[in-house]
Amino acid sequence: MPILNAEIAKQLEQVADLLDIEGANPFRVRAYRRAARLIGELPRNVADMVAAGESLDELPGIGKDLAEKIAILARGGELPILKELERQAPPGITALLALPGLGPKRVHALYEALGIDSVAKLAAALEAGKLRDVPGFGPEIEAKLRRALAEGAGQPQRTRLAVAEQTVTPLLAALRSAEGVMAAEVAGSFRRRRETVGDLDIVVAAESPEPVMQRFTSYEDVAQVVERGPTRATVILRGGLQVDLRVVPEESFGAALMYFTGSKAHNIALRQIAVDHGWKLNEYGLFRGERRLAGRTEAEVYQRLGFPFIPPELREDQGEIAAARAGKLPKLVEAAEIRGDLHMHTNATDGAASISAMAKAAASLGYSYIAITDHSKRVTMAHGLNEKRLAQQIEEIARFNATNPGITVLASIEVDILEDGRLDLPDSILKRLDLVVASIHSRFELPMEKQTERVLRAMDNRYFNIFAHPTGRLIGTRPPYAIDMERIMRGALERGCYLEVNGQPERLDLTDVHCRLAKELRLKVAISTDAHRPEELGFMRFGLGQARRGWLEAEDVLNTRPLAELRRLLKRS
Repeated sequence: MPILNAEIAKQLEQVADLLDIEGANPFRVRAYRRAARLIGELPRNVADMVAAGESLDELPGIGKDLAEKIAILARGGELPILKELERQAPPGITALLALPGLGPKRVHALYEALGIDSVAKLAAALEAGKLRDVPGFGPEIEAKLRRALAEGAGQPQRTRLAVAEQTVTPLLAALRSAEGVMAAEVAGSFRRRRETVGDLDIVVAAESPEPVMQRFTSYEDVAQVVERGPTRATVILRGGLQVDLRVVPEESFGAALMYFTGSKAHNIALRQIAVDHGWKLNEYGLFRGERRLAGRTEAEVYQRLGFPFIPPELREDQGEIAAARAGKLPKLVEAAEIRGDLHMHTNATDGAASISAMAKAAASLGYSYIAITDHSKRVTMAHGLNEKRLAQQIEEIARFNATNPGITVLASIEVDILEDGRLDLPDSILKRLDLVVASIHSRFELPMEKQTERVLRAMDNRYFNIFAHPTGRLIGTRPPYAIDMERIMRGALERGCYLEVNGQPERLDLTDVHCRLAKELRLKVAISTDAHRPEELGFMRFGLGQARRGWLEAEDVLNTRPLAELRRLLKRS
C-alpha cells in the first residue's frame, strides 16, 4: 500500500529536530518543519500524487529540493540526510525536545556539558544536582523539568487522533471490501473521539471471519502479526500503532461495537444494570439465560436496558447514564449546525492561501461566514500585521464582500496578549474590525495568578471578543500554561467575551473537561479550526469531537448562529 502522509511527516520532523539540535541554519530547519506540517495535514495521499506524476514543488512552501526528498519517502525510500543525522546524533537525544523548557539550544548545551543524550540521563543528572552547573539552567527550569518527568513527560506518547484517523481510514476501507463483510467500524477511544489513542480497535460483522482475517493480517501496512485466531487478531502497523480486530456475526455487531467502544467504566455500569434485571451483557449481546434479547445494534441494546442511545463521545461514566434515564441527554452539536469558522490565517502572515481561496473553500462547506484572523505584529516569525497592513486587509475584505455575495468575510485579527495584558494593536484599528480574537504566544511560564490576571486585563479591552486556544498546550510536546480556567470563564461571562475550542489536531484546546465547565457556567464557545490552508477547514470535525465530549449543544456554540445573531452576540456594551 502507499506510504501514509503521517509517516512522511514524521521523518521530515525528525530531520528538523536533528538539524535544530546540531545548530543548523534556522531557515533550513523551518523549511523541514513547514513541510512536515503541510504533508501531515494534506487531505490527499502524497504517494498517490507521486504515482500520478504530479509535481510536489507546486505545494505551498515546498521547493524543488524538498519535493525530491518527499517523493523519495513517498516511494518507500530512505532519506540519506536523515540516516546521516541519526548516525551522528545519540539515539535518545530527540526525546529531550518534548520536555518543557528544553529547546534545541538547551539540549545541545546539556549534551556538550554533561553528555546527557536521553531522558534517563537527564533524570539522573537532576537527581545529582548537576544541571545547576550548566549555563542557562536555573532553579526555575530545574523545577519545571522535575515536575514534567514526575508527570510522565518523555515517555512513549499516545497517537494523536488525527494521525490515527489517517492511519486507520484506508485499513477500514480495505476490510469493508472483504468478502462477506456487512459492517465495519473503528471502536475504542478513537470512536469516543479522545484526543489521543493508545491503540485501535476494529469491529467487523461478516458472514464468515476467514476472508476478513486474511485481509487484515496481509494488509500491506502490517509490520508484525502479533496474534491471529479464528475471530480475533492483533497487528502492529509500520508506524508502530497496534490494531486489534474482532469479527462477529451480524446479530452481535451492536453489542460488540458497544463493548469495544467503552469506556471501561461505562461498560461496567451497563453490565450492572443488566445484572439488576437478571440479564447478562457482553460483546455477543444482551441475554436472559440463553435467549438473546438484543445485540444487532447499539440502540437496540440501550433501549432494552431502558434508555435512549448514548453517543460514543459521552460514554465515560460521567453522568451520561443518569441523564439518559432521566431523559436529559444533551442533543450534541453536529457539523450541519456550524454556520461559519471564526479563526483562520492567510498568506498575509503564516497561512498558505489568499482571503478569496479560504472564503471559497468555506463556501463549499456550506458556511455563510468566516473570520480572517491573521497574526498581529508581535508574532514576528509569522510576519504579523501592523496597524497599516491590517488596515489594508480590512479594505481588501470589504472589496471581496462587495463582489462575492455567497459568503461574508469578517475582518478580524489574532491579536497577541502582551505580558501586561495589553493587546498588541491599538484600539484605533481594533474598533474597525468585526471581531477580535486574542491569544497568548509568549511567556507561557508565568505563575498562575499572573497568567490569569494577564488575560483578564486583556478582556477588559472593549474590543476583545474570543480567547483563542486558551491553555496554550500542544498535545505531546507542550503542556498547558498555568491558568485559572474557571476564573477566566467567569471573567469572560462578566465582560461579554467568549472562549474558543481550537480544532487544530495538536491543540484541541479547550479540553473536553473545560467545555463541560463552560456549559455549566452558560458560557458560549466558538468552535474554530485555526486553519492555515483551505484543507485545514476540515479540522472542524476535531473541534466538534472535543465539544461533543464536553456535552455541548448547538445553543452553547457561538458559530451555530446566523450572521445577524452572531453580530449581536459579539457586540459588547
